[in-house]
Amino acid sequence: MSLIDQARSAQRAAYAPYSNYKVGCALETVDGSVYTGCNIENASYGATLCAERVAVFKAVSDGHRHFRRIVVATDATSPATPCGLCRQVLGEFCEADFEVILCGANEQQRRFILADLFPHPFNQSSLT
Repeated sequence: MSLIDQARSAQRAAYAPYSNYKVGCALETVDGSVYTGCNIENASYGATLCAERVAVFKAVSDGHRHFRRIVVATDATSPATPCGLCRQVLGEFCEADFEVILCGANEQQRRFILADLFPHPFNQSSLT
Protein backbone atom coordinates (compact mmCIF):
# COMPACT_ATOMS: atom_id res chain seq x y z
CA MET A 1 0.00 0.00 0.00
CA SER A 2 1.44 3.40 -0.98
CA LEU A 3 2.01 6.18 1.54
CA ILE A 4 -0.86 8.10 -0.02
CA ASP A 5 -3.16 5.10 0.40
CA GLN A 6 -2.07 4.72 4.02
CA ALA A 7 -2.72 8.41 4.68
CA ARG A 8 -6.19 8.12 3.12
CA SER A 9 -6.91 5.06 5.25
CA ALA A 10 -5.89 6.95 8.38
CA GLN A 11 -8.08 9.86 7.29
CA ARG A 12 -11.12 7.59 7.37
CA ALA A 13 -10.40 6.91 11.07
CA ALA A 14 -10.36 10.61 11.99
CA TYR A 15 -12.58 11.76 14.84
CA ALA A 16 -13.81 15.18 13.71
CA PRO A 17 -17.39 15.69 14.97
CA TYR A 18 -16.92 19.46 15.45
CA SER A 19 -15.16 20.59 12.28
CA ASN A 20 -15.94 17.61 10.03
CA TYR A 21 -12.45 18.30 8.62
CA LYS A 22 -10.82 14.89 8.51
CA VAL A 23 -7.06 14.62 8.14
CA GLY A 24 -4.90 11.53 7.81
CA CYS A 25 -1.19 11.13 7.38
CA ALA A 26 1.48 8.53 6.85
CA LEU A 27 4.97 9.17 8.21
CA GLU A 28 7.91 7.18 6.83
CA THR A 29 10.98 6.62 8.99
CA VAL A 30 14.47 6.38 7.49
CA ASP A 31 14.35 2.59 7.94
CA GLY A 32 11.12 2.37 5.92
CA SER A 33 8.67 1.87 8.81
CA VAL A 34 5.39 3.74 8.42
CA TYR A 35 3.31 5.32 11.16
CA THR A 36 -0.12 6.72 10.49
CA GLY A 37 -2.14 9.33 12.31
CA CYS A 38 -5.51 11.01 12.12
CA ASN A 39 -6.86 14.15 13.71
CA ILE A 40 -8.69 13.59 16.98
CA GLU A 41 -10.93 16.45 18.04
CA ASN A 42 -12.22 17.21 21.51
CA ALA A 43 -15.04 19.37 22.85
CA SER A 44 -12.29 21.27 24.66
CA TYR A 45 -10.64 22.43 21.44
CA GLY A 46 -7.18 22.82 22.96
CA ALA A 47 -7.13 19.08 23.61
CA THR A 48 -7.48 18.33 19.89
CA LEU A 49 -4.56 16.57 18.22
CA CYS A 50 -3.58 16.90 14.57
CA ALA A 51 -2.87 13.85 12.43
CA GLU A 52 0.78 14.80 11.93
CA ARG A 53 1.51 15.01 15.65
CA VAL A 54 -0.30 11.74 16.32
CA ALA A 55 1.91 9.95 13.76
CA VAL A 56 5.13 11.55 15.03
CA PHE A 57 4.32 10.75 18.67
CA LYS A 58 3.47 7.13 17.80
CA ALA A 59 6.78 6.75 15.96
CA VAL A 60 8.83 8.45 18.66
CA SER A 61 7.19 6.33 21.35
CA ASP A 62 8.41 3.28 19.39
CA GLY A 63 11.97 4.63 19.40
CA HIS A 64 12.16 6.32 15.99
CA ARG A 65 13.85 9.71 15.76
CA HIS A 66 14.70 10.05 12.05
CA PHE A 67 12.15 10.45 9.29
CA ARG A 68 12.18 10.52 5.49
CA ARG A 69 8.79 11.97 4.48
CA ILE A 70 5.15 12.47 5.38
CA VAL A 71 1.94 12.42 3.37
CA VAL A 72 -0.93 14.58 4.68
CA ALA A 73 -4.36 13.87 3.19
CA THR A 74 -7.50 16.02 3.40
CA ASP A 75 -10.59 16.54 1.30
CA ALA A 76 -9.85 20.25 0.89
CA THR A 77 -9.98 21.60 -2.66
CA SER A 78 -6.39 22.78 -2.31
CA PRO A 79 -4.03 20.53 -0.33
CA ALA A 80 -3.59 21.88 3.21
CA THR A 81 -0.22 22.40 4.87
CA PRO A 82 0.50 21.30 8.45
CA CYS A 83 -0.41 23.83 11.16
CA GLY A 84 2.25 25.75 13.06
CA LEU A 85 2.31 23.33 16.01
CA CYS A 86 2.82 20.39 13.65
CA ARG A 87 5.58 22.23 11.81
CA GLN A 88 7.32 22.80 15.15
CA VAL A 89 7.05 19.11 16.04
CA LEU A 90 8.29 18.05 12.60
CA GLY A 91 11.14 20.54 12.98
CA GLU A 92 12.17 18.85 16.23
CA PHE A 93 12.70 15.48 14.56
CA CYS A 94 13.16 16.10 10.83
CA GLU A 95 15.94 17.54 8.73
CA ALA A 96 15.42 20.62 6.56
CA ASP A 97 15.16 18.42 3.43
CA PHE A 98 12.39 16.24 4.93
CA GLU A 99 9.73 15.75 2.24
CA VAL A 100 6.14 16.90 2.90
CA ILE A 101 3.56 15.62 0.40
CA LEU A 102 0.11 17.16 0.61
CA CYS A 103 -2.96 15.53 -0.97
CA GLY A 104 -6.29 17.28 -1.39
CA ALA A 105 -9.53 16.48 -3.13
CA ASN A 106 -9.27 14.62 -6.44
CA GLU A 107 -5.74 13.56 -5.42
CA GLN A 108 -4.37 17.02 -6.19
CA GLN A 109 -0.85 17.09 -4.75
CA ARG A 110 1.71 19.62 -3.61
CA ARG A 111 5.24 18.79 -2.51
CA PHE A 112 7.55 20.74 -0.24
CA ILE A 113 10.60 20.25 1.87
CA LEU A 114 10.29 21.18 5.52
CA ALA A 115 12.66 24.14 5.14
CA ASP A 116 10.16 25.73 2.72
CA LEU A 117 7.31 25.39 5.22
CA PHE A 118 9.33 26.13 8.36
CA PRO A 119 12.40 28.16 7.38
CA HIS A 120 13.47 29.36 10.85
CA PRO A 121 12.79 26.59 13.36
CA PHE A 122 13.12 26.97 17.09
CA ASN A 123 15.22 23.91 17.95
CA GLN A 124 18.03 22.70 20.19
CA SER A 125 20.54 25.07 18.62
CA SER A 126 18.20 27.96 19.55
CA LEU A 127 18.79 27.14 23.23
CA THR A 128 22.54 27.81 23.21
